Amino acid sequence: MNLKEIDGNGTVEGFVLVKSCDKKTAKNGSVFLDMTLADKTGEINAKSWDFREGAFLPEANSIIKVRGVISTYNGVPQLRVDRARALWDNDNVNMADIIPSADYEGAYMMASIRTKVNSFADASLKKLVTAVLDEYGDKMLECPAAFKLHHAIRGGLLMHTLSIVKMCECVASIYPTVDKDLLIAGAILHDVCKTDEFKLSSSSLVEGYTAEGTLIGHLVMGAMAVDRIARENGIDRDTAMLLEHMLISHHGEPEFGAAVRPLFLEAEILSELDSLDANIYEIENCLQDVAPHDFSQRQWALNDRKFYHHGRKAPETKVNLEP
Repeated sequence: MNLKEIDGNGTVEGFVLVKSCDKKTAKNGSVFLDMTLADKTGEINAKSWDFREGAFLPEANSIIKVRGVISTYNGVPQLRVDRARALWDNDNVNMADIIPSADYEGAYMMASIRTKVNSFADASLKKLVTAVLDEYGDKMLECPAAFKLHHAIRGGLLMHTLSIVKMCECVASIYPTVDKDLLIAGAILHDVCKTDEFKLSSSSLVEGYTAEGTLIGHLVMGAMAVDRIARENGIDRDTAMLLEHMLISHHGEPEFGAAVRPLFLEAEILSELDSLDANIYEIENCLQDVAPHDFSQRQWALNDRKFYHHGRKAPETKVNLEP
């Protein structure tokens, strides 16, 4: 299904993500559904006219199958939904065709991360990071990295994590004073407890925060998990403490959620690379539909700046997370 293409009669049929669905009343008193539907090609406003109580009512963040006609209303594409139903178990839908997803499947990214852990020279770090991944790894496979901002896509957490790990490898190859194992260990674990911070919908997108995520947050939750798992596995306190500091300081400044500022080299590098990867994602994303030699809309998450598409290279280039 392609929500951006309108054929000769505008007819479309396929699976979409329901981003929002509201019941409204028309001027003649009839009830209709006003929806925002999306797939990997974009999103569209949709109307289901003459809705009857007891009929199928899509839930936000769910996947449904629709059939309808795309036309234009006030110069903007709009889908008139003729039929709609819930997702069935035997539909065999490829979620990456519907939901904004990472460039690589979670299993591939996790395998790559585990390979890097297995190469650690530091036995304590290898044991500790492996134990944390054994507990949290499966929950990381499809988890987004954010609610609305950077990497807020299916599999975004691992995409963000692996991107930073590869950056860490580059930095460690330049600066011999960097403890490579410690830096990469911190990168792997820095957002691990976003899996417990977020409430995920059935389509693996964030729909809100858990009570623990709101009251404690993933930085402190991650440090608590590292402390617990280190004690369970007999890891020395100094090693665990360094990782815990990297987790609680990686947002850099208290105003951005850090419990403390980074206070050793690897913690500082992790904080900077975390911010850099998030900013790169946001800038590339905001330029997706911007014509060369034009500016994006203002990006409030990036100091309210507009970004220029210089046209020298396409902003949609796939992230390279290959070994």
